[in-house]
Amino acid sequence: MKNDRTPHAISNSLRLIRTLFKGAFLVVEGETDERVYKRFKTGDESCRLILAYDKDKALEVLRILEKDGFMGLLVIVDADFWRLEGKKPDSINLLLTDTHDLETMILSNSQVLEKILEEFGSRERIKRLKKPVMDLMIEGTLPLGILRWLSSRSRDNLRFQFKELDVENFIDKRNLRIDLEQLIEFMIERRKDLKIEKAAVKKRFAELEKENPDPWQVCSGHDIIRVLTVGLKFLFGNKNSKALTAEVLEGSVRMSYEYIDFKNTRLYRAIRDWERAHPPFKVLG
Repeated sequence: MKNDRTPHAISNSLRLIRTLFKGAFLVVEGETDERVYKRFKTGDESCRLILAYDKDKALEVLRILEKDGFMGLLVIVDADFWRLEGKKPDSINLLLTDTHDLETMILSNSQVLEKILEEFGSRERIKRLKKPVMDLMIEGTLPLGILRWLSSRSRDNLRFQFKELDVENFIDKRNLRIDLEQLIEFMIERRKDLKIEKAAVKKRFAELEKENPDPWQVCSGHDIIRVLTVGLKFLFGNKNSKALTAEVLEGSVRMSYEYIDFKNTRLYRAIRDWERAHPPFKVLG
C-alpha cells in the first residue's frame, strides 16, 4: 500500500537495490508523474523510476540518502508555490517542474493544447470566442489557484478542502469565469470548525491577486484540466466532448506530450546538466 511506503522504507529499498544495480535512481512524487517520465527515461538497466507518492516523502528520501552519501539519486518534484515564494531547491539532486506542476508544464505547451482542440474542439465555436482558449482556461482557473495558495501551509494556511471539489458547479459556462463569492462560501461551509470570515478571505484574495502572480506558477494542472473539460463540454467542444470527463481529458493531455516537447523545457536541460555533473549516471534516453 502506498501509505505504508514511508521515506525510510523507500530509502531502505533503494539501498537494497543499489547492491545489485549501479545505474541512476529517479524519484518522483505522483503516479501521473511516473507515467510521463517513464516514457522519457532510459531503460531499466540505466535508470530505475521510484514513486514516492508524496512531495514531502520524496524530499525526505533525498535528505536521508544524501546524508548517507548515496550516489546517482535524482529527485523531481512539482514546483507548487516555491518560485512565487522565492524558495529554491537546497540540493543539486533536486529539480523542479518549470511551472506549478507537471500538468501545467504540459498544458503551457501550445502544441499540446492544439492537439487536444483538434480532437475535442469545434473550429466554428472556437472562432466565435472572444479570447483564445488558453487565456479562457487560465483566467477561469486563477481564482482556484489563488485560494489553493492561501490555503497552503507556506501562506495563510486556511486549510480549505479541495478534494472532490466539483469545479463545474462554480463556473459560468458561457465564459468559464469562476463565481468567487459562491466558491468562498462553499469552502467556508466545508470548514466550519475554522471559523473563517468570508470578508477576511476576500481581502487576502484581493491582496494576492494584486501581486499579479504568474498564473502558470499559481494554477494547479488538475484544476486547469477541469476548467478545460467544462469549456469543451459547454462552450467550444465538438460532439466528441459531450461525454468527456476530466480523467479522460487528463490522460489525453499526457499522451499528447511528446519527447520533443519535453526537450524544450528548463527541466530537461537541468536533467542533462545533472547527468554531465554525475557521470556515469544517465536518466533520459
